[in-house]
Amino acid sequence: MKFASGMVVISSAGHDSGNWFVVTGADERYVYIADGKERKLSAPKRKNIKHIRKTELTVTLTDMTDKALRRALNALSKQSIAEESEKLV
Repeated sequence: MKFASGMVVISSAGHDSGNWFVVTGADERYVYIADGKERKLSAPKRKNIKHIRKTELTVTLTDMTDKALRRALNALSKQSIAEESEKLV
């Protein structure tokens, strides 16, 4: 799996399961993720790639603040949930 900086992912394991994050960096086995609240952009969490799910969404991280990141992830998650509920109807 290839991960790039700015990709939006969802945690699938751990105490943060179901939460949305943005990838700030990656190596072969781990990605570094931030959500702007619990995990700031300045101190991202290291997470095993097996424990996250990719989404098709991306966020531009240039000049991004933690507050702007929280707002962007919140908006993207609400948008995604709305689209999923429309598909079910």
